[in-house]
Amino acid sequence: MNSNQCSFCGRKRSEVQMLISGNEGFICENCIEQAHAIVKEGDAKSDVSPAQSMAELKKPKEIKGFLDQYVIGQDQAKKQLSIAVYNHYKRILHAKTENTEVEIEKSNIIMIGETGTGKTLLAKTIAKELNVPFCIVDATILTEAGYVGEDVESILSRLLMVADYDVEKAEKGIVFIDEIDKIARKSDNPSITRDVSGEGVQQGLLKLLEGSIVNVPPQGGRKHPDQKYIQVNTQNILFIAGGAFDGIKEIIERRLNKQAIGFSLDKLNKIEEDDYILSQLNAIDLRKFGLIPELLGRFPIVTYLEKLTKETMVKIMTEPKNSIINQFVELFKMDGVSLKFTREAIDKIVDETMDKGLGARGLRGTTEKVLEDYMFDITEKKKIILSAENINI
Repeated sequence: MNSNQCSFCGRKRSEVQMLISGNEGFICENCIEQAHAIVKEGDAKSDVSPAQSMAELKKPKEIKGFLDQYVIGQDQAKKQLSIAVYNHYKRILHAKTENTEVEIEKSNIIMIGETGTGKTLLAKTIAKELNVPFCIVDATILTEAGYVGEDVESILSRLLMVADYDVEKAEKGIVFIDEIDKIARKSDNPSITRDVSGEGVQQGLLKLLEGSIVNVPPQGGRKHPDQKYIQVNTQNILFIAGGAFDGIKEIIERRLNKQAIGFSLDKLNKIEEDDYILSQLNAIDLRKFGLIPELLGRFPIVTYLEKLTKETMVKIMTEPKNSIINQFVELFKMDGVSLKFTREAIDKIVDETMDKGLGARGLRGTTEKVLEDYMFDITEKKKIILSAENINI
């Protein structure tokens, strides 16, 4: 054992900053850094699924409990989403067991709700809890192959990027397809022009959703013959679709009025709440809206998000871990400024946002506007108490 050189790389003591001794040799700081990088890379690659066994997999109640910390209200949607995600990753573990005769198919999810009700936040939060790759794709940029826009395969390119091009990791990820309602078929009447951004995209999505091996262009965008492709199996990728589906309420109302006889019709006239109407949603209404039956068959779970009430909006402002108020308090604290909101100030911000009809997303914009002058003169005051009187919107 030579005490004047590294036992791994052979560098002399004079060529390195330090040599650390062990039982059988010495190691320099360069070899320690390399070994650390190799171990770190190995850990990252081994963590390709949310759980390696049933004991590790979080149960639906635990998943919902985690969602409750970040998402206010929407209990029915959280419950359905927790069950669906739990069953999906339980299915992946089931597929690993040998000699199994029953093959469990996956259940993709479609979420319906107005803008700002929490569709994207639910999907983001659930992926964070399960420690799986997650990406959001806007359906409005997709077109049928051969037309201006992006191919449906570019959805998987984004998932691969998030997973650092680790295919095994990406194949257990979650994809959130936003604005799915924007690719609805324009009309039931046959037309001489092709519906390349509507029905054409829906047909293109079918093979991805069902589970097949797809050739994915690494950089996304359009395919071309000279390009090298990455093969991705979508069988274990969970697809969650979300959309506002503006006008779906009227379709449900028409169906219920048409089918209603006597007591049922009276009941519908009395209950005018949006939540009751949306609770009656089924695949027939989505088909009428413009989604093709083949696509609907690949989204067995349909859930809806309730319209946000003032009480819920106030809770969104104050209760979650990363609530808007906590974010701005932290932002001001960095400049040594103490910021406090009175209940009246919160009510006024919520009322203003609800008047605009922007949902929970609008709360940040309204709060930014209210605090604009205070942020500009950030060094002038060390304590700010925001009340309804000093809010000018």
